[in-house]
Amino acid sequence: MVNDDLDSVGTAVLLAAAPAGRGRAVDAASVLPALAAVPPGALTGTPVATVVELADPFDPQTVLTRLRAAAATPGPLALYLVGQLQADRRQHLPHLALARSTATTLRYTGLPWHWLAAELAVRRAGTTTVVADLVVDAALWERLGSAPSLLSLGPGIRLYGRVAPAPRRSGAPTAPEYLRHFATVWRTGARPALAHLHADAAAQAGPGEALYLTQEAGVAHAVNSPHEQSSSYAASTVGDSAALVGGAEGAVARSRHGSPPVPTPVAHPTPVPALVPPPVPEPQPEHGRATASGDPAVRGGSPAPSVHETDPHPAILAAARAGRHGEAVAVAVAWEQVALRRYGARSPEAVHWMEVRADLARLAGEPARSCELWIGVARARLGLSQGPQDPDVEGAVDRAHHQWERIEDPARTRELGNALVALRRRVPGRRAGALAALQRRMG
Repeated sequence: MVNDDLDSVGTAVLLAAAPAGRGRAVDAASVLPALAAVPPGALTGTPVATVVELADPFDPQTVLTRLRAAAATPGPLALYLVGQLQADRRQHLPHLALARSTATTLRYTGLPWHWLAAELAVRRAGTTTVVADLVVDAALWERLGSAPSLLSLGPGIRLYGRVAPAPRRSGAPTAPEYLRHFATVWRTGARPALAHLHADAAAQAGPGEALYLTQEAGVAHAVNSPHEQSSSYAASTVGDSAALVGGAEGAVARSRHGSPPVPTPVAHPTPVPALVPPPVPEPQPEHGRATASGDPAVRGGSPAPSVHETDPHPAILAAARAGRHGEAVAVAVAWEQVALRRYGARSPEAVHWMEVRADLARLAGEPARSCELWIGVARARLGLSQGPQDPDVEGAVDRAHHQWERIEDPARTRELGNALVALRRRVPGRRAGALAALQRRMG
């Protein structure tokens, strides 16, 4: 049942980001004055709203912290995102380029798209809307047709957007006319439905190659022209194409040569034996339970599936190994929320999914994120009255230490190193001299 009091207060996040200097392909921040002049309630569709503005941020951790705080609010959340997406050179994953981002430093100075998906995945279905006006580099533009899940934001999220290729030649950055049209209409006092406003903005955005995105009720579509967008909207909202229900994706598919858009079907999220951690028994349910797999490669850390549930871990691992890290994280976060609701925050089942996310960060080549999560796992297990010599606790600290040694960002190395030193003093581990080695590297 919807809580009317909660849903009367919304939060809007206005995030405009692009590299400084020659790498800037879109004048992202130019639309912020127009959006800031809109009554806050128009941005969220609520009587009362808080507006958070991030103009040309340069630190991905700061952006992540602000997004996490906004995602934690109980009421409706509207994220207005304008900027440029680029693929990092190592894993070819999309990142929102920030002010200090360059082609060579993107992995450390940009915001990974799957971080955004993970933060939004914790929210109640139907309470989150993302409106995006983006340009993408040539490599991403070519891949969107064959790998639409690159822009997945997960189930239960409404998405409207325009994605265009970055200009092929250096010159003046493009203007975010699609999102500017939203602001122009709202400032007149009109409040059309977002779907109609999206179609109108697509038509007003002007000529040029672009991809127009819509996702409602778990159905995602992408079309290549404003005309296609206007004509296909009705079909996309009444379910003429396959629905993406329950999955980690809200994937978008690209139509070609005027053919109808084809959504990409995905797997359903479902609980349980683990991706990496040690077994944790499940409380006995009222009508019995299934037995967790004894395969060492997938053994335990969370409740075994019921007879009506399927183990999600193989699908999560397959997605991660295929490079679909946003999909893998979104499914894991969704099941973490299931564990939190069923068993509570201070439960082995919830801790298990934190372990899964820590290992997914490792697989995604994000040692700082993985280290941070393993530190959280160790603290949580200590809070569950597991002792410093418990193998699960020692294993979490050892994994955190291992990932910490691979962090290349000096600021994150120092920040997480301080937390790890404090943890090592409680959990020295079985490897002699681990604390001393850590302190030497910290200087």
